[in-house]
Amino acid sequence: MSGFADSDLTCNGFLGGRVQLWQPVRGYRAGVDPVLLAAAVPAKSGETLLELGCGAGQALLCAAARVPGLVLTGVELQPAYAALAGRNGAENGRQIEIFEADLSELPDALKQRQFHHVIANPPYYKAGAHSQSQDAGRRVALGEETPLADWVSAAARRLAPKGYLHMIQRADRLPDMLTACAGALGSIEVLPLAPRAGRAAELVILRARKGGRADFRLHAPLILHEGIRHEQDGESYRPEIRAVLREGAALPWPKQP
Repeated sequence: MSGFADSDLTCNGFLGGRVQLWQPVRGYRAGVDPVLLAAAVPAKSGETLLELGCGAGQALLCAAARVPGLVLTGVELQPAYAALAGRNGAENGRQIEIFEADLSELPDALKQRQFHHVIANPPYYKAGAHSQSQDAGRRVALGEETPLADWVSAAARRLAPKGYLHMIQRADRLPDMLTACAGALGSIEVLPLAPRAGRAAELVILRARKGGRADFRLHAPLILHEGIRHEQDGESYRPEIRAVLREGAALPWPKQP
């Protein structure tokens, strides 16, 4: 895939304008999911953060805006998006080391390193489980070509001891994630994300720790929107979610009892 021309891009603000992201007019465009993922990571200044499948760099930049001093690394399969991630990092004043690679064939320079945190927003749909997009970038971003188990395996290998994986996925892929974690990661916690009260969770964020031994925890769903239905135009996010999306706040992850 060739690089994007400026005429093929728009610049969009995230976290109330703290992050300015160039992304294609047509193709995969970042939404709120990577923002929520980045906000779930309990990172500290000076720690290292790797994103598998970083796209244009939205999650990395959102994490860096919340936690100054993070050391950022991204892996991206599609050359045009990898280049865009580098550009977005530079224009936001953040240094991101980008590896253009398939996560199943990472370069040796990356295989020799370990990270405090790994994040991933893998394609949501199994191969053949959704209609194929005509745009190649969107098709790769949404449709699974590399098995989900390989994403978890790659993350586990790149984590330092006691390091954290955070992954956001469709709720119906949770069994696949849990199976992939078996024997590789522990201290698993799952935070369901429900659009409204009384509605089933559509997404989940999985947190797992390398070498973790704590019991599995399934948290109560985090409700994203006010009310039981969409009744009017405009934003309806609950205050704590609005703080994440507009102010760069940490996601309200349930505390240990």
